[in-house]
Amino acid sequence: MTAETRADDPAAPDLVDTSEDAAEEPEDAGEAAEAPAEWSADDDWTDETLALLRALRAPHRRQRAKQIGFAVYCTLLVLVVWGAVPSLGLFLQASTGTDYTGHGSTLLAAMPSGIAAIGLAAVLLVVRDGLWRGPVVPPRATADWLLAHPVRPRPVLRPWFWLSCGLALFPGLVTACGGMVALGLTLRVGLPAALGWCLVGGACLPLLATCAGLLVERSDRAAQWVRRLTPYATLLVVALGTQSVLAATGHPVHWLERVELWSGPWGWAGIAALAPTRAAVPGAWVAAGLLIVPTLVCLVLADRAAATVPLIRLRERARAAAGVLAALRTIELRAARLAVTTASGGTRQRRVRLPAPRRAWLVVPWRDALALLRSPARLGRAVVLTVPALLCAVLAHGFRGVPSALATAFALVFGYLAVAQLLEPARIETDDVRRASWSPYPVSDLMLRHAILPTLVGVLLGLACSLLLVLSGGGPAAWLVPATVPAMVGAGLVNACRGVIRQDLMYSARQGAGGGAGPFVFAAWYAAGPAVAVLVLTLPFSTALRGTAAAPIGTAALWSLVLAAGLLRWAWGRARKLTAQARPVSA
Repeated sequence: MTAETRADDPAAPDLVDTSEDAAEEPEDAGEAAEAPAEWSADDDWTDETLALLRALRAPHRRQRAKQIGFAVYCTLLVLVVWGAVPSLGLFLQASTGTDYTGHGSTLLAAMPSGIAAIGLAAVLLVVRDGLWRGPVVPPRATADWLLAHPVRPRPVLRPWFWLSCGLALFPGLVTACGGMVALGLTLRVGLPAALGWCLVGGACLPLLATCAGLLVERSDRAAQWVRRLTPYATLLVVALGTQSVLAATGHPVHWLERVELWSGPWGWAGIAALAPTRAAVPGAWVAAGLLIVPTLVCLVLADRAAATVPLIRLRERARAAAGVLAALRTIELRAARLAVTTASGGTRQRRVRLPAPRRAWLVVPWRDALALLRSPARLGRAVVLTVPALLCAVLAHGFRGVPSALATAFALVFGYLAVAQLLEPARIETDDVRRASWSPYPVSDLMLRHAILPTLVGVLLGLACSLLLVLSGGGPAAWLVPATVPAMVGAGLVNACRGVIRQDLMYSARQGAGGGAGPFVFAAWYAAGPAVAVLVLTLPFSTALRGTAAAPIGTAALWSLVLAAGLLRWAWGRARKLTAQARPVSA
């Protein structure tokens, strides 16, 4: 075998090349061969490529512009009909002598902690968005094909960053306009001054959060810190919201509010909003400068860094965003949530072991307890969602009439959301009933056994909340908290057993140009369990919360237990239908 033949044969043994050219080869020649070839300015076809793509995409871009224009028109129409026109009517009533200043002191008391809570929640949401999507999210075709060619990424990626900035800025502008209306009606503040000071926080805070989201998108270390700090930031948001409600009801803590206002951008926005009012905090111009200057600097730096996001990360984010969008278009809300959780890296579980039960009927609760201990975030979310439920219940106790009923309904909704965090094992079983093949029980009976642990944990959490309310001066109605748990568990199981999403309910052959009742029918089917629970329990629980007698409290608790039995029976029947529908598929 000649040297040339052996060199071309990959199975031939290695040859020792003693030529001078081989001696001059660098040691990392293999790494250089694997690395992509660098391209020079002569290979740059960015401008020509983008011009060609603009020409090819012109029909699609015109169609897309029509869709975006229609969406903008609908959004503006909703804002005008539900925002601008009612606000104008309120100002006209105020000009004819109607007095809205009676709510001014309550608004001023709630603003410091409330604005800090809203601002921190907005920052947290935008930064968490950077874990799975991020401000720089080009389409899949751009990430998979265009950026793999010798084109400069900056002209391709910068527009997507500024688009994210614009989308984040829009709710901030709407919030600033709402703050202007509230300050003008309740405190008689001049509208230009109120709008200007509210825009400082409403515009700067979303832009700062978008820049922070870009940092999270680019840096693994920043993303890791966001995952670690999210539970603490969530608890802080809940604490700030609780303090705002307590301040509005006459229990402010002024020194703590000052600390919160100067704690970060979320507090500086509150200082700016309070500037034109009688409760202005000294140093408003300093707070405005601390918001405006860093925002401008961060935007400049982020504009330069938008083109440095790694290509592999852009591809991952583009695929995740496309999957979530596809799930939302088909109204698969659970699939969208699971896709976001998976893409953001929130699926890690702790290794926890529990001693195996000795009785067969304890196997399902044991599995549920093990799953809950391995995913403590679900228990944390249940505790966090319990706080607004208690606050709404306290407000319902102080209100009368329709406001009390509304506060009670919101308390029940938050209570359901808290209990629903504990029902994830049941939802996993019903996502595909074939997963329940490990159990000797039918799926219908298995669902009832999945209710044991959530009921126990919910009742224990409710008892702790009731004890806290009683020690704080609450009446006997505080013991209604654990009484709502069985009904909410039943409502959650009804929703878990609803089966395949019924998109056909969204459309009706009889609906005209103005639309039909399809979306409302679909919403009623999708949230049937909690909707029935809230509608049935609102009146008796509102009556029990307004009074101090034992009879209404006992009646409300009885209503909850009877409703729980009915909902569990409903969930049992739905689970049997799921099994019947899955039999032909499994066969």
